Amino acid sequence: MAAIEEAKSAIEAPTEASGVVLITGAAGGLGRALGREAHQRGYRLALLDRDGPRLSETAAALGGARVAMQVADVTDRPAVQQAVRALVAELGPVDLLVACAGIGLAMPCLQFRTEDLEKQVAVNLVGVANTVEAVLPDMLARRRGHLVAISSLASYRGLPWMAGYCASKAGLNALMESLRFELKPHGIRCTTVCPGWIRTPLAEYAPFPKPDMLEAEDAARRIWRAIERRKEFVAFPLRPRLLQALGRRLPAGLSDWLLEQYVRYYTGTTRMD
Repeated sequence: MAAIEEAKSAIEAPTEASGVVLITGAAGGLGRALGREAHQRGYRLALLDRDGPRLSETAAALGGARVAMQVADVTDRPAVQQAVRALVAELGPVDLLVACAGIGLAMPCLQFRTEDLEKQVAVNLVGVANTVEAVLPDMLARRRGHLVAISSLASYRGLPWMAGYCASKAGLNALMESLRFELKPHGIRCTTVCPGWIRTPLAEYAPFPKPDMLEAEDAARRIWRAIERRKEFVAFPLRPRLLQALGRRLPAGLSDWLLEQYVRYYTGTTRMD
């Protein structure tokens, strides 16, 4: 009983703003916006990205002794391990991981290529796992920590022209659910974030209009509110979240018909040859 109460206290304790947050994909887009929000909240920032020049710009813009950076590709497990060790040596152990690195590739099924699926799974799913593996042993040893993964509303169901992206994000949701169940008794919180379209370079891969588009700064603030409240799952904005949830629960034939009408309304076609 004592061990259970200890774990419960660690889980319910608020995140310390003086702690270290590791953000992957931090060089631009949502990752950079999340870094700015964390910096304003007083965290020490450990920034990781494969784009060295842009990452240096981000670190310089934030400035100060509370910011450290390492260049690594999240798909390269040894490089991630080495980068995290270097960041920990400079700033201290990671209290909060925000796994934001991700890619999207248009993947029309009439031009199906396993290579495109593999690339997205490597970054969006395996890349998160590589980063979790790098920080988890220390969190377990200290019986505290918070793992946050940026998934997507696209994880709710398969969408046209986005087969690889949807599959990779659905897998990420399942990974985080498994981790959350097992890690909770060890004082480690897990949060899965499923945003809709965000105005970043990542969104440019999808060749159709994107309603309810959010600015990166708005999305970052919403994500940080979820982190600070230690939510296990958060999805936004409301309208596309409800549409995706409805599509997942309806009979397949009706769901497909509604999706066809939606796509035709925004694009004028349901084909991409």
